[in-house]
Amino acid sequence: MILTKDAFFEVLEGNRRLTIRIVEAFPEDSLFGYSPHPQLRPFAEMVKEIVNMEHGYMSGVALDVWEYKDVFEGISTKEELIRTCDEVRAHTSKMWNEMPEERLEVVMKDPFFGEAQSHFARLQYGLENEIHHRGQGYTYLRLLGIEPPAFYER
Repeated sequence: MILTKDAFFEVLEGNRRLTIRIVEAFPEDSLFGYSPHPQLRPFAEMVKEIVNMEHGYMSGVALDVWEYKDVFEGISTKEELIRTCDEVRAHTSKMWNEMPEERLEVVMKDPFFGEAQSHFARLQYGLENEIHHRGQGYTYLRLLGIEPPAFYER
């Protein structure tokens, strides 16, 4: 079975709900300051990457406006982080609903990473990136002695 545009968006939504639940499980100081190794980033920085990528990709896919910018400038609290995530997702949802399904089939060079691919593949890559970083969040929580949210509850 092939996913429809709306079915794919529900996959994105379920994953984002779970990512936000991981954010909520972190103590605020650990969300922004904890890293188990100097070469690894705090989870808040990973969330910023996930959502900045979403913002850049959706504006490009839906509107053909390709700009990768930090939508989290000046954010330093869990509440602000979650609010910004919600604002970007609301904007994504609006663009998604207005975008014709055929936009997902467009193939072009990726303005951020270079490789030519379909918009669908580009958004799938963004989802895979989110899943990867969320897995790191699970690990961080366990290292902090915090039981993470159930993976299967979306």
